[in-house]
Amino acid sequence: MTSFRRHLRNLLIAVLVGVAVAAIAAPSPATAQAIVTPTTPAPLIESKPLPPLAAPVTEVVENPYGLEALWKQGDFVSKGTLITLLIMSVGSWYIGILKLIEQAKLMRQARESDQKFWQASSVKEGIASLHEDSAFRFVAEKGAYAAEHHEGSVIEQVDMNAWIGMSIQRAIDTINNRLQNGLAFLATVGSTAPFVGLFGTVWGIYHALTAIGIAGQASIDKVAGPVGEALIMTAFGLAVAVPAVLGYNWLVRRNRVALELVRHFGGGVHMTLLGGGRRGDRRRGA
Repeated sequence: MTSFRRHLRNLLIAVLVGVAVAAIAAPSPATAQAIVTPTTPAPLIESKPLPPLAAPVTEVVENPYGLEALWKQGDFVSKGTLITLLIMSVGSWYIGILKLIEQAKLMRQARESDQKFWQASSVKEGIASLHEDSAFRFVAEKGAYAAEHHEGSVIEQVDMNAWIGMSIQRAIDTINNRLQNGLAFLATVGSTAPFVGLFGTVWGIYHALTAIGIAGQASIDKVAGPVGEALIMTAFGLAVAVPAVLGYNWLVRRNRVALELVRHFGGGVHMTLLGGGRRGDRRRGA
């Protein structure tokens, strides 16, 4: 019991001595503050603001394949195909515009015949009131001429009605032939221009593949460029054919309308001439 108390006393004394030594060795608050908050050293390298990022530069790559290159590098077949398509295009547009003007003129002459011819007191007076190059005047003149010259050993054997009707129908057929002029070219261009362009494409692809085979290089840039350049011919062929087909169909329809007006006028003239050449109360197409 005595030894236990002695060991406990020694332990307490050692703890007190340790606490005292720790208290003596502890720094003062000022020293601790100095240690905890050291002065900030000056930076060795001065920092500078970064320059703004430059805008990305877009590099423009010149296309080595195109219409200009096709014309410069093409042979006589390629150039001849392009020239043929150009002639087809110019010719179809020229004929289309010309026929449109001609049809508009015929429509205007139809309105003129309604306003002047059928208001005259006789066929001769009505013919004189129309313009000299009017298609309706041409029909009326042919009918009047046939009515006035229904004489002779052979002509007299033909009925007066049939003779005048045949003369007017011939005049109408002549006008119809004039209206149809040029439309055959539009139909030909519309049906053959795609094949002309396709021929140019096949010819261009043939030469492109031949050149690639000789060079021994079959990479995508060596194949796609020349083949794509050759396809320009097909695009040109379609660009020439589509307006020609649309114009042909539209002009044919307008021709039918214009020719129907001429037929109605011819029927009215026919009936008027059979009645003695006086207009009376008859109207066009009656």
